[in-house]
Amino acid sequence: MDLPDDLMTRLSKYYILPAVLLIAFGAVLGVQLDTYLTDDDLGTQFDKMRRALVVINKEYVDPLDASDVTTEGVEGMVNSLDPHSTYIPADRAEDVKDSYQGSFGGIGIVFEVPSDTARVISPVAGGPSEEMGVMAGDRIVGIEDSSAVGLSSNEIQNRLKGEIGTDVRMTVYRPTMDKRMSFTLTREEIETQSVRSPYMVDEKTGYINITRFTMKTHDEFREATSTLLDQGMERLVLDLRGNPGGVMRSSWQIANEMLGENMTIVETKGRSEQMNQTISAQPGGMLADQPIIVLVNRGSASASEILSGALQDHDRAFIVGRRTFGKGLIQKQFDLGDKSVLQMTVGRYYTPVGRLIQSPYERGDREDYYKEKFSTINQATYHLNEYRESIPDSLAYQTDHGRTVFGGGGILPDYVVQPDTTALTHLVRSGLDYAFARKWFTQNETDLRKTWQERPDEFKTSFEPSDEMMDEFWAFTEENGVTITENPDSVDTSERIYAKATAQEEQAFVSTRVKGYLARLLYGRGVARPILNQADPIFQEAMSLWPSSQELAAYHTQSTSSSMKQN
Repeated sequence: MDLPDDLMTRLSKYYILPAVLLIAFGAVLGVQLDTYLTDDDLGTQFDKMRRALVVINKEYVDPLDASDVTTEGVEGMVNSLDPHSTYIPADRAEDVKDSYQGSFGGIGIVFEVPSDTARVISPVAGGPSEEMGVMAGDRIVGIEDSSAVGLSSNEIQNRLKGEIGTDVRMTVYRPTMDKRMSFTLTREEIETQSVRSPYMVDEKTGYINITRFTMKTHDEFREATSTLLDQGMERLVLDLRGNPGGVMRSSWQIANEMLGENMTIVETKGRSEQMNQTISAQPGGMLADQPIIVLVNRGSASASEILSGALQDHDRAFIVGRRTFGKGLIQKQFDLGDKSVLQMTVGRYYTPVGRLIQSPYERGDREDYYKEKFSTINQATYHLNEYRESIPDSLAYQTDHGRTVFGGGGILPDYVVQPDTTALTHLVRSGLDYAFARKWFTQNETDLRKTWQERPDEFKTSFEPSDEMMDEFWAFTEENGVTITENPDSVDTSERIYAKATAQEEQAFVSTRVKGYLARLLYGRGVARPILNQADPIFQEAMSLWPSSQELAAYHTQSTSSSMKQN
């Protein structure tokens, strides 16, 4: 039966904590309890909680499910800690593990679920799906003997993933042939690329996007960098926007490719002696003195902030974009014995000049933590001068060559690109561009694929959205609450009313955005990114800031020259 809320609240005080202690002291640590119960008071409290749990399990009016009680207990414990410690249930733990490892057992496809049926964006080159003939545009309608229609992205992914060497049968509908096809696919190790879209922007500028840090990110970065250097790269745009972090070691290794010998990359501190260490750069980095611009935003967190913070502190790279997330806590995973995981904070990291990038928090108060965090991020984005003035002197630090940088919450870029929220382009980039591209793609997919699917290079250079398509776009915006008026006196950007003349002025920008997203739906991110960067305000602003980056790189050119003379 359903229990009253107040009774459930009272019960939670009794059975959550005992379950938590049992898990925390037993399964998490995997050792004898006596090892950790050296404190007499702690032992007494543990015994008290154990007795309470036994009584509740035996005497409570309704049976209690031990698994549910234990899970709630662990979650209750974790929620009383810092905002980045978390409990990962067994059914999600494998996915989290895969995201860190950079590989998993799968069939090798990139797909999305635009409505109720998954659509293959592209098969992974050399993977089982490509070898068996799965094609971009196929709809996934069945997995084994069950329908896949209506399943979420995670549900489809979980059914297609599995142990390497095992088979899975997938049924697709191919619109271009109007027929169903079944494939029996043998799962292989599929690498999840964390370094995406490396390309040459111009004859000397390379671009690399790191989406997260896995155990394989450093190797991917070196491979991409080597390719770009062979193509003539003299300077690099490193895009960390939206990168939530991941494996911290990978960020160290990538910083090591850009910093001089013995330069501090990061310092970590915690209760364990193993956590108290300073990581320093080793000689032989691939990018010893080339100018570097790093792009960041509010989605750049943790390992992304380690990397960008180290490069900023040593005046090695010019940081451009918007303030980062502000996560300076280090988590370690503890196996709870049933494949679930306790991902718990065990330390803090500090940038080379001593900045703690973690935003302030009160233990157990996650709601206020995120509310305050995003409030300060918004202030740093939209009211930059006020934000800078609000930072106390105690949180101001000096870089190697005397520039002022700030701690206490995220990395503040050297150059902040502030959005113009009144601009029509800002509204377009808020999601209208991608939403329209998906709608138009769905309506015209068959013809689009027949014409362009095998010609990605020609698509990049030759495809242009027609005037008719752009008329459809503006009609689509009006369907979604935007008004385009010919009367200048009616313009009110706060009410999303824009002049027709403004829309015409921004036609090229919008056209490029739509083209980029069509490329993403046709080919994936690798083809789309060079197109989208052409209509990316932060990227375009960064490309005008190379003199500042070159000024910083000169410090390291001098250091490299001095080191060579000494040797």
